[in-house]
Amino acid sequence: MLEKIEERLDSEAVIEEFESLTKDAGRVQREILKRILQENGEIEYLLKFGLDGKTDPASFKARVPIVTHEDLEPYIRRIADGEKSSVLTAKPISTISLSSGTTQGKPKYVPFNDALIDSTMQIYKTSFAFRNREYPIIGNGKALQFIYGSKQFKTNGGLTAGTATTNVYRNTEFKKTMHAMQTPCSSPDEVIFGNNFQESLYCHLLCGLIFSDEIQVVSSTFAHSIVHAFRTFETIWPQLVTDIRDGVLSSRISSLNIRSAMEKVLVGPNPKLADKIHRKCLGLSNWYGLIPEIFPNVKYVYGIMTGSMEGYVGKLRHYAGGELALVSGDYGSSEGWIGVNVNPRLSPEMATFAVLPNIGYFEFVEMGLPEEAAAAQPVGLTEVEVGKEYEIIVTTFAGLYRYRLGDIVKVKGFHNSTPELQFICRSNLVLNINLDKTTEKDLQLSVNTSANLLTGEKLELVDFTSFADRSTDPGNYVIFWEITANNNNKNNNDEIMQECCNCLDRSFVDAGYVSSRRVKSIGKLELKLLKRGTFNKIMDYYVGLGSAVSQFKTPRFIGVNNHKVLNILSTNVVKTYSSTAFD
Repeated sequence: MLEKIEERLDSEAVIEEFESLTKDAGRVQREILKRILQENGEIEYLLKFGLDGKTDPASFKARVPIVTHEDLEPYIRRIADGEKSSVLTAKPISTISLSSGTTQGKPKYVPFNDALIDSTMQIYKTSFAFRNREYPIIGNGKALQFIYGSKQFKTNGGLTAGTATTNVYRNTEFKKTMHAMQTPCSSPDEVIFGNNFQESLYCHLLCGLIFSDEIQVVSSTFAHSIVHAFRTFETIWPQLVTDIRDGVLSSRISSLNIRSAMEKVLVGPNPKLADKIHRKCLGLSNWYGLIPEIFPNVKYVYGIMTGSMEGYVGKLRHYAGGELALVSGDYGSSEGWIGVNVNPRLSPEMATFAVLPNIGYFEFVEMGLPEEAAAAQPVGLTEVEVGKEYEIIVTTFAGLYRYRLGDIVKVKGFHNSTPELQFICRSNLVLNINLDKTTEKDLQLSVNTSANLLTGEKLELVDFTSFADRSTDPGNYVIFWEITANNNNKNNNDEIMQECCNCLDRSFVDAGYVSSRRVKSIGKLELKLLKRGTFNKIMDYYVGLGSAVSQFKTPRFIGVNNHKVLNILSTNVVKTYSSTAFD
């Protein structure tokens, strides 16, 4: 328990501060860059560029190059190996964050420090303030948070390393902030930081049921975790009800720490609550409206729902029913935060994020220009133009200088003088065989179009990924689907799946792909159906590498060198369909 609970957050005061910061975002940006360079001007990395004490944007851009993680990795490795000199920051780095690893196939090391904790709490508070204005929390509620800490370990140099989310959840400021926002997690810490994900998920669900009338928010870092949790609930709810009825935790929970913590939550038999939950579950039709039915006081469902998470929004809407709001979480990465959702009533598909001008220094490289010209003239935060797409360049208090984040965003408007950004896609994630450049967004749209054909057959797409197969000439796209089974009409299923395969092929809009398919310089698209549970195996693999479940994102493109995931996919294929769309 906290010795002193943080005072309740004053939402209007937080919003007032945000409004003040964003009214003169250009000035704030200049001050932030000056602070970063004053604090770190004597470090090894910056000294070699000859800034000579200059802290203005023009000198900074003229002397310090735009870089990628690959450029900074040797410096980060030296820090992780225990080098004590000021390599990237003047203040020592004591913690390393690991990215999820799903983008490149392996986790990246990223410096983590108190400045990132401060910006994280600022994002949390600002986002909550705007949500609370639209969907106010009443009294002292709880949040059913599907969050999980990954294993932490020591680097060669003795630094603590773990995922960014784990580093945040283990910080005392996180719990203080959750209490100040009146949304403490309904589960004890032992559940969040348990070593077995399945046991932690089971207990998250059990705690949610026990406190079902107090739950006002259902959330996780990513939409995937929420969907996965309630898919699991569909199969294990009778055991959860039995635990509540008998007041005894299931024997499937083997962790002594979790069992001890849960004894304080599951305090005795509660047949009345068990009967109520049992009755509600039986009364649901295909689990539509599950969340508001079981948690009657919930105000909204919250988590990142953009980018690769868009594929789970349909299922979230199903669980949320027709009235419960889905609010997209804020925009950030393992390297740091970018923007906050100040328009929580916008649908996830339309979500925008207002950049907080005091958490880093931001530049933007315009897309669509010749690469050399665009990179030579990045524009500042207040200089972007509505309607244009940009790649984000960040400079942070944690040792990243003119760092290519790899995200493409579109400027949808301005909040005062700071831009509101819509996430488009990752810049380095494309399917490519010949002249084609199919982005993650293109893939998602094609999958959405073809998956609509499943609805009438009572089939459902669980998850998907893709691979550009160049092992044959010509190469071709391979799309992997896991779907719910309809064993009543397998012949009809074959017809529908062939139709889906053709629809996928026709739905890619990239001109290079279409023209290449027509002249057969790209081969027939293949749709491969997978055994149920295949994507859980992929998640287990990444969790084994150190990723936290709540930070896991299904990789939408599998690289040729990602042998382990390709092997999981290929060994779980049950049927392959080849497109006839361009025959």
